[in-house]
Amino acid sequence: MGWWCGLCLSLGLLASAHAQPAPTLAFPPAQAPELSAELFYQLLLAEFQLQSNDPGAAYSLMLDAAKRTQRPELYRRAVEIALQNRAGNAALAAARDWSAAFPDADEPYRYELQILLALNRPADVSRTLRNLIRLTPPPRRSEVISAIPQTLARTSDRAAALAAARDALQPALRDPQTAASAWAAIGRMEMELSAFDAALHAARAGLQAQGDSPYAAALAIELFEREVPGAEPLVLAYLQRTAGTAAEHRSTLHLAYIRALIDLRRSADAQREVEQLIGLQPELPQAWLLQGILLTQQRRATAAEAALERYLELSRALPEDEARPGQTQAFLHLAQIAEQRRDFDAANAWLDRIENAEDILSAQIRRATILARQGQIEQARALIRGQPERDESEARRKLLAEAHLLREVKAYEEAYQAFSLAAERFPDDPDLIYEQALAAERAGRFERMEALLRGLIERQPDYHHAYNALGYSLADRNERLTEAKSLIQKALAAAPNDAYILDSLGWVEFRLGNKQEALRILQDAFRRLPDAEIAAHLGEVHWALGQREEALSVWREGLLLNPENETLLNTLQRLQVRP
Repeated sequence: MGWWCGLCLSLGLLASAHAQPAPTLAFPPAQAPELSAELFYQLLLAEFQLQSNDPGAAYSLMLDAAKRTQRPELYRRAVEIALQNRAGNAALAAARDWSAAFPDADEPYRYELQILLALNRPADVSRTLRNLIRLTPPPRRSEVISAIPQTLARTSDRAAALAAARDALQPALRDPQTAASAWAAIGRMEMELSAFDAALHAARAGLQAQGDSPYAAALAIELFEREVPGAEPLVLAYLQRTAGTAAEHRSTLHLAYIRALIDLRRSADAQREVEQLIGLQPELPQAWLLQGILLTQQRRATAAEAALERYLELSRALPEDEARPGQTQAFLHLAQIAEQRRDFDAANAWLDRIENAEDILSAQIRRATILARQGQIEQARALIRGQPERDESEARRKLLAEAHLLREVKAYEEAYQAFSLAAERFPDDPDLIYEQALAAERAGRFERMEALLRGLIERQPDYHHAYNALGYSLADRNERLTEAKSLIQKALAAAPNDAYILDSLGWVEFRLGNKQEALRILQDAFRRLPDAEIAAHLGEVHWALGQREEALSVWREGLLLNPENETLLNTLQRLQVRP
């Protein structure tokens, strides 16, 4: 989350350590009473030694002059000479002499920190960090503390960095004004080491120290995003405690929680939260954007358009750089709504409003989808292929867009070949292998699908989507049901709130004959995520239990959500039902 990056301790002072520009003469500002003839000669000699490619002598002369005169600009120059010549240990020695001479100046400590990190000595940064915090004005200390995890992230020894940070933050942990941000900084570093229980403890301690702390709340949201049990109650308690208050960054954190819910496919909960946020802050543009996105996913076209247009109206007051990404999202979703109505001219008109070069690829991919919906498949593919690739991420997006387009028009064998091409180009991307496996299943290549998913599980045992996909495929084909259930349960252990995994578990229970248990699980899944495919399964369980009206009601809702969902349409055709 960019939230954590608020204030960086780093000033980029090590840039010169990685390049050697031609040395130039650099004298301190002349102050006649202090700059004696002897000192002037020594400084001149130091600079000439540097010009003569003898940086060691130049450094020694400059540092000696600094110690004798106690002038900070001479200490700085000694450090710079060492850095320009990649003499890290000499630069560190000069910086430490400087901080010893001026213990209440922050500049030498900033140099020390940068040099220690460049030397990959995280275990030695504790004293430096402690002094930087001490010298920061009290109102800004929490902000500086929150930047420590990012500052230390470059080191290879994360455990040593955590130990040093923990030691440096002991005074801050004892100070009620900084305890919450200190706990949050420690917790974030523990989280990056996958010590999730310790990170959760830190988030809890931070919120206990200061109930409205944005730093501790941000940590809790990050842990929730990683599906750490116990994190969400901390987030909800923070949001409830600060509702209607002027708590710093509250709306930013509420938006982050809503986005996490969307990413975790908990759209019903996300909808509830965004409506609550709009009630609290009706002029908040980003809340209307999220509302529009959620309503678009639910195919509530009129309400979605109103929310997105409200966002566009409010976003005009935002700085251009801040507004542009959201405006692009709004235009894309408005184009999608028009496309679903088969109003292709209106869809293209919305896309025409996307002018920024960074967003053109997204617009052109949407245009390709519109062409495909009009039956112009080859033109759509050509449009995607013809887009320039500024980097590897755009190349990946193009390959995926073409494959998704082919899947949408039910050209399953061609889609499989397209996903295979993408996976071949990016062989270390687990998401592409997963997509390739799903495409293999759609193309009827079940053995290939299973081989791909088992290979993915072997390479990345914590990739829970692979367990779920394989388990669901076996259950859907009514094969090896005990194994299918075991695979799905492994996926659910990793992501207990994932509605699609709950859907898989409910479906395998139904296949095993456990209809009441299947009903309970599928109702929970549909409550969490109103989705046409889940509706297909839930309706069939109702139907099998003789609950015909309930089945018809769920199927009708599913058709409203997505009238083109293949699983739902196939279910209705197989059961010969017209809801």
